[in-house]
Amino acid sequence: MKKLILSAAIVLGSLTTMSAQETPAQDQNSAPTEQTTPATDQAAPATEQATQTTGVYNEVKSEEVPAAVTESLKKAYPDAELTKAYVNDKKEYKLEVKLGDKEGALYADETGKWIQK
Repeated sequence: MKKLILSAAIVLGSLTTMSAQETPAQDQNSAPTEQTTPATDQAAPATEQATQTTGVYNEVKSEEVPAAVTESLKKAYPDAELTKAYVNDKKEYKLEVKLGDKEGALYADETGKWIQK
């Protein structure tokens, strides 16, 4: 009986750690949100502080954003309007975008690859 209970506890513990390590696939066709890269149609207001765990984001002009990042934005969201852009010391870009009446933030590295925050 002890072995059965111990085995069940080990199996349940293993399943818990495996599900915690999995991350959902990113959906490029949905509206941007403030917390993640393209994920769901729920857009949060862009009132978040510019400070993240990866460092301080400093505001840059839209013209200073690399072409790879702006092209990636236009490919994922053709109708999105870039309102503000920020960069940190790791060359990660925070893009505040407006899509229709929704606003949110997206994160990308300097090559245009989306980052989940």
